[in-house]
Amino acid sequence: MRCQRCYNEMRVHTVSIFNTQEICMDCAKKEKAHPEYENARKRELEEVRKGNYNFEGVGKPVDL
Repeated sequence: MRCQRCYNEMRVHTVSIFNTQEICMDCAKKEKAHPEYENARKRELEEVRKGNYNFEGVGKPVDL
């Protein structure tokens, strides 16, 4: 399987906090360091608490 962001081969993956891409752990680490990460995380939590389990995220920042 390949990372949907950097296209590198991956054995372990996660879903982006910004959108629905399946990303490698290197891309996830870059995401967590992004200044908008905490806002995206909070927004997702709000949506889940409202019952929206299909939240597509706030969108990937262009500089990520």
